Amino acid sequence: MENLSRRKLLASGGALGALGVVGACTPLKADMPGWNWTTQGSIKDIPKTGINPHDVWDEEADELVRSLIERGKVERVNESLRKWQTNGQDLAPLDLPSDVRDFIERARQLPAWADHDKLVTAFEFNRKRGLYLGVTYGFASGMMSTVIPREARAVYYSRGGADMRDRITKTAKLGYDQGSHNAFRPDGAQIVTTTKVRLTHAGVRNLLPASIKWDEVSDETIPISQWDMMVTWHSLPTTVMQNLHKWGIPIDPAESEAFLHSWQLTGHMLGIKDELLPTSWDEANAQAGEYVKLGITPEGYDLAHQLLNLGSFIDKGILTPHILGALTRYVLGDEIAGWLDIPREPFWDGVLNNLWIPFIRVREGLLEMKNAPKGLEDVYWAFDEVLRLGALTVLSGAKFPLDITIPTRNNPEYPDDASKYGEGY
Repeated sequence: MENLSRRKLLASGGALGALGVVGACTPLKADMPGWNWTTQGSIKDIPKTGINPHDVWDEEADELVRSLIERGKVERVNESLRKWQTNGQDLAPLDLPSDVRDFIERARQLPAWADHDKLVTAFEFNRKRGLYLGVTYGFASGMMSTVIPREARAVYYSRGGADMRDRITKTAKLGYDQGSHNAFRPDGAQIVTTTKVRLTHAGVRNLLPASIKWDEVSDETIPISQWDMMVTWHSLPTTVMQNLHKWGIPIDPAESEAFLHSWQLTGHMLGIKDELLPTSWDEANAQAGEYVKLGITPEGYDLAHQLLNLGSFIDKGILTPHILGALTRYVLGDEIAGWLDIPREPFWDGVLNNLWIPFIRVREGLLEMKNAPKGLEDVYWAFDEVLRLGALTVLSGAKFPLDITIPTRNNPEYPDDASKYGEGY
């Protein structure tokens, strides 16, 4: 398998048999659950109408980007948006088309329910729990994205799939900006980041249907629906909080609520409708349990192994595919590790299974090192080093400031139907 190009397998249609997961790779439309969510559990309650998020996208952003494509203005807008770096920055000098400027002015307004006191508390939570958040964002949320079938296919065949290192760096920026003390303030950058991601998603929705390969394997006519965005949303805060509880990390209830609030606000700024965003962790867990369905696809398989091999960019050190694979297995479990053909690592599997929880308890002051299991002192440094090098792997070679741009093409490795593009192309 290692000597066989996975991309060639995909192109030849032989990947399904080679991976041995034919059933899991078939289009999921027939099995896609309906939407029975009551909006009483969401930020905005619409008891009589509601929406089916399978059939709703981001109307305003999608129409704007469609117009930019047809007018041939995407490159100009991207160049101008590179200069927009802080939330409250004056847009007038940026030479943006009036419709783009008007959209951003509307998009960057915080909703009436935004609570600045909670955002301050959320920063304290991020500051104190940054180590664990790094693990869960990277090895729960990041790798989990490869086994969300629709997300994996959309990433793989869009422009982001051509450079996973670049894409993961920009994804990391979303979490970094959200965790900063001034995330949603005028001098912060999270509103900039979420608005640019929103425009990027609109670009993918307009371009990806022209991908011949995506059209062959997808169960959607338009990618990144409100449903898809909510599934991805749950792969971040909901999955993170579930793991923190599983590891026995003590969390102040006010900080837990504030962390959820910061992600509710991030979801809103990304274009998710308020009637889909859960109001509490209980509601979030219930929604995720019913609607987040994982599965393996050849695209997700390839993306996962690209992520596991990111550590090879560092010539020496502890960060290797072995430790990255073991972390993935530990955080996501044996079933998903099996889907991805992640080999067992007797040493690292044993270290994580036996020493990760004691490591946390020592860090939290719940256990004295002298009373910890034998061997913890030797690997304590290793755990910290893995996380430090993880950040280095993502950010090394990145160009600053990071540019999140509207795509102008899909993944160039796969053919497009040019007749589906707008006149600007």
